Amino acid sequence: MTKIKGSCILITGGASGIGRIMGRMALEIGARQLIIWDINEHGINDTIEELRKIGNIKGYKVDISDSEAVTECYKRTHWECGNIDILINNAGIVTGNSTFDKQQIKEIERTMQINATAPMVITSQVLPEMIARNHGHVCNIASAAGMISNPKMSVYVASKWAIIGWSDSVRIELKQAKSKVRFTTIAPYFINTGMFDGVKSRIFPILKPEPTARKILRAIEKNKNFKGLPFGYHFIRFCQALLPTSIFDYIFGEVVGIFHAMDHFTGRKQ
Repeated sequence: MTKIKGSCILITGGASGIGRIMGRMALEIGARQLIIWDINEHGINDTIEELRKIGNIKGYKVDISDSEAVTECYKRTHWECGNIDILINNAGIVTGNSTFDKQQIKEIERTMQINATAPMVITSQVLPEMIARNHGHVCNIASAAGMISNPKMSVYVASKWAIIGWSDSVRIELKQAKSKVRFTTIAPYFINTGMFDGVKSRIFPILKPEPTARKILRAIEKNKNFKGLPFGYHFIRFCQALLPTSIFDYIFGEVVGIFHAMDHFTGRKQ
């Protein structure tokens, strides 16, 4: 099992939302060192001020959509904090609820860079050292949107499908190499952190941040390969394989209402 207690943990997007909550919980469990990466310097300072009362925390401002900035920030992080035991690729964005024909190229590129490319680039910095030590854990926060196509969030969906496929592929590579380095992929439904303000859900509940963060950390400690939240989302792919597309679209899209979840999306007011 992976131990959070005594570990050095790096969380991207750690200055707000569920990243900040996971960081607090990790320190409460007994993490030796918490490192947060974020683009919001004010948020970093606030998080450090709040959490340094619990344990050791260090923050770095970095735009993870810039691969060169990521490599430079990792060099500095490694020099100042040492080896990373647990990496949680949590940072992500959603740019709106427009249909794909109205998407701007810059929005497409930024969404894919932050949600899909950045976790790969960051992991490429951390993973070789983990493999050399035969110790470490990478947790990638994907989305339930990576298991079911959803209108008005097509680019976000594409980025999360990419992360799920990549994360599980590396997990298999490590297993074949008989490495003790572990990968966990998390696919949560909408979480009530402000990122998806305005989203409506008929049947599946909007996830509460605190219990969701706790379940993610527990999944890491239990070396879970994949965890969908809520649990019912594990059956989506089974239903996709079993049902004709038209019936699946009607049940999940119209009856359950997933295809209309983004109709009134507003997102964070900043």
